Amino acid sequence: MEDLKEIQQIKKRFLDLANKSYRQNMYTFTDFIGEGVRGLLYEMRKELSFIGYKEFGGSEDSERVMVRFGNVDELGYEEEFPISIIKISPLLAKFSDELTHRDYLGSLMNLGIERDTMGDILMSGKDAYLSCEESIAPYIMENLSKIKHTSIVLKMVDSVADIPAKEPEEKEVLVTSLRVDGIISRVYNKSRSQSIELFRERKVYVNGRVFENNSGVLKNGDMVSVRGFGRFRYVKIIRETSKGKYNILLNIYR
Repeated sequence: MEDLKEIQQIKKRFLDLANKSYRQNMYTFTDFIGEGVRGLLYEMRKELSFIGYKEFGGSEDSERVMVRFGNVDELGYEEEFPISIIKISPLLAKFSDELTHRDYLGSLMNLGIERDTMGDILMSGKDAYLSCEESIAPYIMENLSKIKHTSIVLKMVDSVADIPAKEPEEKEVLVTSLRVDGIISRVYNKSRSQSIELFRERKVYVNGRVFENNSGVLKNGDMVSVRGFGRFRYVKIIRETSKGKYNILLNIYR
């Protein structure tokens, strides 16, 4: 996580944008932020209670989002998030490398593009979909021609509906209790002590918020994100065994 000075700068930036929206009766937007920084936003709920805000990243369940301060009830008009979506496809699919998220991100960063101007990169087969700030989209369209050794073609996507949904893997897991640290241990094959360490390092998020109570119990529908490992949604208890264990259903996002 960011050091104390950086945390203070991020919080000041949120407050400055919120105040600007309130005083000038206009929408203001952050750059793209990840879950770690989103946690700081939730810590400021009382400080930001004077204004409405919304998070959006270009598609449903985005991990990286922009924050828009202001809402239609306060301002009397609507303004879309300044997000563009670019579809990245190999020029010749059968000759394409097996590309990873890191390959796409590396090629974009090599163009000198800052990470906070880009949102999620969603992969679907041989294609990828990049959410980015509108201001940087023309530069990407003009300058990105290869990912690794693969020549590519780029296309602006008009609607988020064009982005294929990332289907999770349904998985049944047997746990001795419904504590979140125990469930994380089973999902990511960690010891209980390793799981607890993830909470101490503030790497566990539930519904986008830092979750430090390792003995807490999840509710049906809760989304759990563990930085560096992935995400899963807790669906429900399927049954309790005769030995007092629980067979639970999860949706795992790879």
